Amino acid sequence: MNNDRETIYLVDGSSYIHRAYHAIRNLSNSKGFPTNAILGFTKMLMKLLADVSPDYLAVVFDARGPTFRHKLFPLYKASRPQMPEDLAVQIPHIKEIAAGLGLKVLEKEGFEADDIIGTLVRMAEAEGHRTVVVTGDKDFRQLVSRMTSLWDTMKDVKTDYASLKKTYEFEPERFVDVMGLSGDSSDNIPGVPGVGEKTGIQLIQRFGSFDSVFERIQEVDRPKLKANLAAHREQARLSRELVTIDVSVPLEESPGGLRVREPDSAALAELFRELEFRDLWSRFSLRVADAADYRLCFSPADVEDLTALIRRHRKVAVDLETTSENPMEASPVGISFSWAESEACYIPVAHRYPGAPRQMEWPAVREMIRGVLSDPEIAKVGQNIKYDAEVLAGHGIDLKGIYFDTMVASYVLNPGLGRHNLDYLAQHYLNHKMISFKDVTGSGPKKISFTEVDVQRAAEYSCEDADITFRLHRILAEKLQAEGNEELFEGLEMKLIPVLIDMEMTGIRVDINFFREMSAGFAVQMQELVSKIHREAGVEFNLNSPQQLGRVLFEKLDLPVQKKTAKSGNYSTDVKVLRKLAAQKHKLPALVLRYRTLAKLKSTYLDALVRMVSPVTGRVHTSFNQTVAATGRLSSSSPNLQNIPVRGEEGREIRRGFVADEGCVLISADYSQVELRVFAHYSGDEVLIDAFRRGEDIHTRTAAEIIGTMPEMVTADMRRIAKAINFGIIYGMGPRKLSDELGIDGATARRYIDAYYSRYTGVVRYRDETIASARDRGYVTTLFNRKRYLPDIQHGNRMMRGEAERMAVNTPIQGTAADLIKKAMVTIHERLGTENFKTKMLLQVHDELLFEAPEDEAEAVIPMIKKEMETVHSLRVPLVVDIHTGRNWDEAH
Repeated sequence: MNNDRETIYLVDGSSYIHRAYHAIRNLSNSKGFPTNAILGFTKMLMKLLADVSPDYLAVVFDARGPTFRHKLFPLYKASRPQMPEDLAVQIPHIKEIAAGLGLKVLEKEGFEADDIIGTLVRMAEAEGHRTVVVTGDKDFRQLVSRMTSLWDTMKDVKTDYASLKKTYEFEPERFVDVMGLSGDSSDNIPGVPGVGEKTGIQLIQRFGSFDSVFERIQEVDRPKLKANLAAHREQARLSRELVTIDVSVPLEESPGGLRVREPDSAALAELFRELEFRDLWSRFSLRVADAADYRLCFSPADVEDLTALIRRHRKVAVDLETTSENPMEASPVGISFSWAESEACYIPVAHRYPGAPRQMEWPAVREMIRGVLSDPEIAKVGQNIKYDAEVLAGHGIDLKGIYFDTMVASYVLNPGLGRHNLDYLAQHYLNHKMISFKDVTGSGPKKISFTEVDVQRAAEYSCEDADITFRLHRILAEKLQAEGNEELFEGLEMKLIPVLIDMEMTGIRVDINFFREMSAGFAVQMQELVSKIHREAGVEFNLNSPQQLGRVLFEKLDLPVQKKTAKSGNYSTDVKVLRKLAAQKHKLPALVLRYRTLAKLKSTYLDALVRMVSPVTGRVHTSFNQTVAATGRLSSSSPNLQNIPVRGEEGREIRRGFVADEGCVLISADYSQVELRVFAHYSGDEVLIDAFRRGEDIHTRTAAEIIGTMPEMVTADMRRIAKAINFGIIYGMGPRKLSDELGIDGATARRYIDAYYSRYTGVVRYRDETIASARDRGYVTTLFNRKRYLPDIQHGNRMMRGEAERMAVNTPIQGTAADLIKKAMVTIHERLGTENFKTKMLLQVHDELLFEAPEDEAEAVIPMIKKEMETVHSLRVPLVVDIHTGRNWDEAH
C-alpha cells in the first residue's frame, strides 16, 4: 500500500453475525441444518462489497476462549448467555464464506475482535491510511480519529471525528472514560452504580477526563452520585481498563496484507450448494465446458447410427423439445438422446427461422426412431418422462420401457424438498449449472419460441438435458438403494406413471351447455346478491375491494373489528373474519361469503372448464402431479379437479357437468374413512379397531365414548362433534381450533379432547411414540417406507416445533392412505389391460377413483374394482369401498 487515498475497511464480524441471526429466523436446508445467520451474514457482506468495492478489507471475529480481560476480572461477560447452538454451528461456514469471497479473516486467541481492529486502526494511521470500522457497536467510538470513522451499514449511519466531537464536545478517546464510569451490563462490567452513559458523558464534559472526575469529586452537586463515585473509584478504574481496546495486539498481518482477492467461485459454489442457497450458488457457479460429445442428426444415416448406438447400450435418456408445456397441445420441435455420460445427440425437426438448416420432418423421423422408443427391452430414462410420453403418444409413438424418472426419484428420496426440476437436481447432486430455457429463448417481449432457436444452440441445450438426466439417474438409483426406497420407487411410483399417462390422455367429458347455463345462473344470483348487500349496507361500494368492504363493515355498520392486515394495517375481510361475523348473526358478512363462493366457483370452474375443453377430444384433460404433496398424495392442476367443494349444493351441481360418453356410465369408487382406518391400524387402539371390525359408524361410536351415552342416544349434533374430533386429532387439532370449528367455548372443547385421549389410549401412545421417533431419526415413514424429513422437529421455536410434531403424527396416516390408493390404481390399471376391459380410469380425487365404463361392462368391472381396492394391503381393520354409478359424477358420487 502506498496510496494514502486507499481506505481500509475492518468489519466487526461478531456484530454482523448477531444482526444476521436475529434478522432472519427459522431458515434451514432440507437436512435441517440452520442457515439463517449464514444467509444474512453473506448478503450483508456482499452488499458492503458491492457498495464500496474496497481494495482492502478484513473480517475480524472473536476467538473462542478467555481473553486477558478475564484474567483482570473473572466475572467479565459472566452474565452473557451462551451462544445458541443453532448459531454456533453456523460460524465455521460464515468464516469459510468470508474467506471464499477473497477477504482476510482474522481472529487471535486471547484477544477480542475489538482489539485486533484497534491494533489495525493504529497501524494504518501510523502509515497514513484512512480506516472505516464497519460495526453497530458503540464501544468503537474510542477509536475514531481524523483518519478513522465508523459505519453502521444496517442503519447507514456514519460517525466521523467531526460529528463525534461536535455532538459530545470531547475527544473520541474519552469514551473509555465514559464507559469506565457507566460500565456495560451486557459484558458484566460494573462501572459506578447509578451512572449510565448519559451521566458519564455529562461528567466527562464537565470535568474533562476520568482522573479529573475523581480529583474534583467535591464539585459533584448530586449527593448520591458523589457518594457512589467516592465508594467505587477502583471499580470504575477496573471498568475503564476492561473497556479500553488494546491497540498493541501482536499481529502477523499488516494493513497492506488486507488486499481483497478474487473470490474462490468454485469453493463458494460448493458451499452454497450444500447450504441450498440457490441464487447465490447460481451467481458463483461456473459453467464448465465439459468435454461432452454432443451431436446433431440431420440425415437418415445419422439417425440409423444413433438407433444402433441406443440398441447396443440398451438404456437411453430421452428429452423432447416442443411448442407447448401442455402435452395435449404440444408438437415436437426436436428430440435428444443420451446413452452414456457426456454423449448425446439432437434430432431437430421443426426449427423455423431465416437461415435455418434443412431438417428431416417429424413423420419421417418418427418412423426411424419408433423401433427404439417402442421397444420395452430398451430402458427409457427421463426427467418428468410422463410429459414426453404423452406428447409422443399424441404424435404416433407409444413410449415403452419407461424405467427411471429422475424427478420422481428425487421426490421419493425427499418429498419435502419442494424442488425437483432438472436445474436444481443438477446443482444439488452434480454441482453443475445448466443452460436455462431462458438462456436460449430469452424472456419478456424479446422471448422467442423454441422453433426459432438456433439449431446449434438448441442441440447444446437439449443434449445437456438428456446427458444430465442420464448422469443423475445413476446417482439417484444408488441413493434409493442406500435409503431402502427401491421398492417404493420401482414397485409403486414408476408403475404409476403409465396409469397417469392413460388417465390424463383419456380425460373426462364435460357438458359445455350445462356449464354455460349454470354460469349464467350464477351471474344472475351474484347480481341479486350485490343489490342485497348494497341495501343492507345502505351504500353502494365495490364489493371486490377489501378496503371498501372493510370500511362498510367496521366503520359504517360498526361491526366488531376482528383483525387488521399486517402490511397495510387495513381491516381484514378474509374468510375467517367473515365467518366469525356471520356466526354472530350479522347479515352482510353472510351475504358477502355467499357472493365470494359463487364468484370463485364461476371463474375457477364453470367458465374455466369450458375454455379447457380440448377441441380434438371434447374432454377436459387434467394433469396429475406426482411430485408436489409432501405426504405422497397426487395433486391435480390445469384444471385442479380436487378443489371442487365436497359439501354444498354448488359442488354437487358442478359435478353434474362431468358426464359419461353415450352408452357409458361413470363409476365412483370411494374409500370409506380410509385415514381413520389407517389411524386405527397405526395406533393399535382397541376401541377404534373394535368399532371398524364390527362395521360400526365410527363417529357415532366416538360420540358415545367421549360424551358418555349409548350409541342409540347419539344425536346428529353429537355425531358432528365426534366427526370433527376424529379427523381433527389426525391433523393435530387443539382445543382452540376445535372451538372455532364447532362454535363452542374453549373449556368444552378441551373437555372433549381430554375425554377422547382418556378413552382412546392407543392414540396417545401412537402420538407420543411417533414424535419421539421423529426427534430421534429426523423423519417419519409411511407403511410403505415413504420418508418425510422434519428438519424443525427439534426447533427452538415452539410454534415451528409444534408444526413439525403435527406433521410427524399426520404424515404416516395421510401418506399411507395416499400409497394405498396409488397401489390400487396400479393393480386396477393392470387388470383393465390384461382382462381386455374397455373401462377407463379417469380421475383420482382424494380417496375416490372415477371410472368410465360401457353400460354392458359395468356389472363385471365393479366387483373387480372393489376387490382390488379393499384387498390392496392388509391392515388391522378392513378397508371398505363405496361404489356407485351414474350418468354424471354427482349421480355416481
